[in-house]
Amino acid sequence: MSPTKHLRHWLHLLGVQGGTLSHKEKFVSALGGFLGIFVVAVISRHSLNGTDALFITASMGASAVLLFAVPHGVLSQPWPLVASHFISALVGVVCAQTIPNTFLAGATAVALAILLMHYLRCIHPPGGATALTAVIGGPALHDLGYQFVLSPVMLNVVAILVCAIVFNAFFPWRRYPAFWGREKKHTASAATQESISHEDFLNALKEINSFVDVTEDDLLLIYELVTKARAQGHMQATQLHLGGYYSNGCYGDDWSVRQIVDESSEPDPAARKVIYKTVAGSGKRSTGCITRAEFASWAKHEVFRDDKHWKRILPESSKDQKTGHE
Repeated sequence: MSPTKHLRHWLHLLGVQGGTLSHKEKFVSALGGFLGIFVVAVISRHSLNGTDALFITASMGASAVLLFAVPHGVLSQPWPLVASHFISALVGVVCAQTIPNTFLAGATAVALAILLMHYLRCIHPPGGATALTAVIGGPALHDLGYQFVLSPVMLNVVAILVCAIVFNAFFPWRRYPAFWGREKKHTASAATQESISHEDFLNALKEINSFVDVTEDDLLLIYELVTKARAQGHMQATQLHLGGYYSNGCYGDDWSVRQIVDESSEPDPAARKVIYKTVAGSGKRSTGCITRAEFASWAKHEVFRDDKHWKRILPESSKDQKTGHE
């Protein structure tokens, strides 16, 4: 096995996914997180003093990652955010007041929070931190009793929720809450929705038997885009042009991108010979010479390089309207 394949193997084992986000999106996420936590920190400072305020800010910091880095995710939506922190804070206070042993109280609080979040369909990982904070917090936090649930926890939750809604609204491609963007964005066609029912999704998820952080609408959209791309088939010889980059559309180690660097001058375009070089993926830096027809049967679609990723150019779009990820 080559060093590159060894590296990919270990990255796969570690769960490292290929990045497809632009630098702009990453910086927007960071800016949103900064603004959200700044607001929460100010509120926490007025509600609690010292270390206890830092504990609350840390709990909200985990929520900020979800709300601003993955605003479209299932775990990031308003119901999981609000319900999880409320339930977790309440459970944490109960455990802190009824279980004398701090270690046992903390473990019980987190376990009950997870259980309730599952049944109430409000899984939101930072909720576990809120439950634990209610147990291991200092005297000032414990003195709040059940007031801890409303202030600072729910006060902070409302603050970061409002901040997320307002901030993400300035960026059209970001959806928060997710249902607000469904009418504005492309949704699956009626044919796709009829071919895959809600019950089909439920049965499939039961087979997986694990929480999947993606909405049913997103799954439908992904399915439609993939099937549409597959239906388009390979390219035609007349679509190829000198200097263009083309991908075979394969996955894993078989994926590659070739650039046409020269071609012969036969009258019949399909009979012309093209000289290409492989610029990415399998066979990188190799060259070859085949007919246009042979190259077209290999090529799945034209691509271009942007922000360290190869992206697909849709056939019906001009070169200035490029979209999709390779």
